[in-house]
Amino acid sequence: MNEPLKLNFLDHVAITVSDLERSAQWYESVLGLKRYELEAWGKFPIFMLAGKTGVALFPAKGKSKSVPEIRIHHFAFNVDATNFQRARTRYEQLQIDYDFQDHHYFHSIYTLDPDGHKVELTTLVVSETDVYDR
Repeated sequence: MNEPLKLNFLDHVAITVSDLERSAQWYESVLGLKRYELEAWGKFPIFMLAGKTGVALFPAKGKSKSVPEIRIHHFAFNVDATNFQRARTRYEQLQIDYDFQDHHYFHSIYTLDPDGHKVELTTLVVSETDVYDR
């Protein structure tokens, strides 16, 4: 009865974008996410997935003065060391600005999607037990 919840993984992050098609193309071409559009839902959301984790794209609505703008600080996809280096190479080939950060346990690169959402790719650089089995 009082057992804690056990979450498996980040399923998705829902974000609003100014142009659904432009954003879907960016997530596909830059990060290699696969596009899923489910007929029963209509034109949106568009899910951009890596396996079972991804981003749900919704069209931005007009700005309302009564509701403050809510933004996501960033969201992160975990990658292994090989794919971390591939991502850096891809960003350089596509001339996409990115910021590398050493977080001691993880290395991360941050870039912005077409609407300015901060996207992080992160990879573990120590043993999993140094982070997760504490």
